[in-house]
Amino acid sequence: MDLLELQARIKESVADAFPGKYWVKAEIASWSPRSNGHCYLSLVQTRGGKSVAESRAMIWKWNYPTLTRYFEEATGQRLQAGITVLVRVQVAFSELYGMALYIDDIDAAFTLGEQALERKRNIERLQKDGYMDMQKELALPDIPYRLAVITSKTAAGYQDFRNHLLDNPEGYAFRLDLFEALMQGEQAPSSIMAALAEASARDYDAILILRGGGSELDLACFDDYPLAVSIATCPVPVVTAIGHDKDVHIADMVAHQAVKTPTALADLFLGALRAQDAALDALRDRIAGSLLHLVSREELRIKSADSALRSAVQRRIGALEMLLQRSIGRISKGLTQKYADVARLRDAALHRLQFAAQARCSAEYSALALKEALITGSDPRKILSLGYVLVTGKDNKVLKTVGKVAVGDRIGVRFQDGSLLAKVDEVFSETTDKSQTA
Repeated sequence: MDLLELQARIKESVADAFPGKYWVKAEIASWSPRSNGHCYLSLVQTRGGKSVAESRAMIWKWNYPTLTRYFEEATGQRLQAGITVLVRVQVAFSELYGMALYIDDIDAAFTLGEQALERKRNIERLQKDGYMDMQKELALPDIPYRLAVITSKTAAGYQDFRNHLLDNPEGYAFRLDLFEALMQGEQAPSSIMAALAEASARDYDAILILRGGGSELDLACFDDYPLAVSIATCPVPVVTAIGHDKDVHIADMVAHQAVKTPTALADLFLGALRAQDAALDALRDRIAGSLLHLVSREELRIKSADSALRSAVQRRIGALEMLLQRSIGRISKGLTQKYADVARLRDAALHRLQFAAQARCSAEYSALALKEALITGSDPRKILSLGYVLVTGKDNKVLKTVGKVAVGDRIGVRFQDGSLLAKVDEVFSETTDKSQTA
């Protein structure tokens, strides 16, 4: 038996064993639409995270548009890898390509039911692990203005949220930073978790996860267990705005708060600032009322104190005026007495001063007369008038002794009425005279 004969017998056996069509539950492992219109995919079944069965499958081009359109309209999500489906297949065997499953129908309700069951299991697991209320224990600041937004730049409602928040009539200022992430599909949870980790490492008052409306399958990523754990354990309050009013996702349940529309999300933070404004206005009014009451009370107290002070001051001024008058009388009498005493002292001092001055003048006159007499008596002309003469030596100085005169010297002799020059022929001293006398 050759290979072709063997393959032919297998094909015949497969056709005999599986003559009809069968509904099969499996996960789409790979999805590959081709340019020829056919779509090739791989179906897999897993247990405990491991593949236990796998098969090639395909959708013919005449069925592919109809099936995909029906699935998208029913579930709101495109057929793609990662989705668990219930499909109707026909088992076929090819001598060249082996066994394959040809898909001609799909049960969209089953896919929705599988997701609901998975969602229920995730909620129970989060409750058991204690994650459901962790975010509720965080406190949102009274004035939250530093906000991180996790969404797609093109997400429905993002611009509405920005415009409503930033163009508020009160002029409240917010710091708004965008962290882009995928908001639907198989990669959305990991993308949102990465953005959440980046935002939580910075200084924000709150982190917002924003996405507009969509189908249940579009929003299924927000029921992801690891994403819910990341939100619950985030150290910053997380506020979600996912889907429409009828949608409640696990991400909403574990978040600090959840709203349904971008406008409601903006109003949440605008309301927080308005509440602070209202509290400040109320505080201002209470302070103003208290101040008015205090001012009125102080005015009455001041008026009362002013009246009492006026009376006390007037009494004090009257007493001081009386004391001043008595003091003026005593001072006036004392000054009069003091002036009389001073006048007597002044007159006595003046008399003593006059007497002393006269005595001093007399003494000075006497001293002056004595000095005049002495000067007059010492005048050489007075001496010369008595017959005395003045003798000067050769140096024209007055000679007071003969010791400075030698024989032959010329000397000058001054009389009262003239002078003469003489030549010394002989010198006699007191010593010479005594020797001659002896």
